Order: sequence, then C-alpha cells, then structure tokens
Amino acid sequence: MAVRTILRYPDPLLSRPCARVSSFDAQLKNLCDDLLDTMRAAPGVGITAAHIGVDQRVSVIQLAPDQPLYIHINPEIVSASGDLQRFTEGSVSMPGMTDDVERPSRIEFRYQDLEGQIFTDHAEGFLATCIQHEIDQLDGIFWIRKLSRLKRDRLLKKWEKHSVR
Repeated sequence: MAVRTILRYPDPLLSRPCARVSSFDAQLKNLCDDLLDTMRAAPGVGITAAHIGVDQRVSVIQLAPDQPLYIHINPEIVSASGDLQRFTEGSVSMPGMTDDVERPSRIEFRYQDLEGQIFTDHAEGFLATCIQHEIDQLDGIFWIRKLSRLKRDRLLKKWEKHSVR
C-alpha cells in the first residue's frame, strides 16, 4: 500500500476515457489499496485510477472514515432519476476548488467487485452524486465540465492563481 502522486488539472490524462478492467488479480487489489491510501491522504471522499494516471475503470469511495468503503470496477450508470439535487463538488486533482453541481438524485448502476462478480445497485443523495462524479472521471469528463461556462471560467481563473504558488 502506498500514497501515489495525484495528477493535477489540466493534465491531459484526466480527459481520457479509461479502459475496462479485464484482470481481477493481486495487481488490481494493490491498485485499490493504493487508491484508498491516496484518497485518504489527499484528503477526499472519492478517487479513480485516472487521478493517479492509471488507465483502468476503477473507483474508490468512502464518504467518511466510519462509513462503508465502495470499490467499483468497470462502473456504469444504468438509469438515473429525473429529479435533480445539488451538492458541492471538487476533485483531488484540483485541491481547494469547489462549486455546486446539479445531478440526478438517484441512480441505478452496475459494477464489478475485486473478484469480477457483476452487481447492480442503487444509490441516492450524496453517494449517488459521488458515484456519478467518479464515473464521469473514468469517462474522461472532469467535473468542471458540469458547470456553466461562466462558473467554469471563474473557477479556472481562481485555479490559475492558486496553482501558480
């Protein structure tokens, strides 16, 4: 287990869709352990393999230390509710930058576990937002693309000033 280096926005690897995982082996388990350590050190509540430059559809989410740990391999959204919710989002690849993003409040999603078993599950509230956020990242969609152009431009100016330090 190790804390890995997190890519910083606008690294082009953050804009590339990740490849599906096909080997469910010790190397995958080690990657997930490293992702968990890296996420906790960041700190954050979610991270993907893309955040550390690994081209695999893997995400790790833990909303709080006393909450369940979610490891999703090859996650994909099956369906989403029509009603929306708004939560403040950010990224371990853009520390200190946050803004409100609107997303469906409930989702049904499919994923595999570390052994390759396929599951379909439901999520709502903040967990649904986190899952959607991480799946977007695995698809090469950085969270700020969900903002209006005006909000995104403001945030990017702030990031430029922040990241120059």
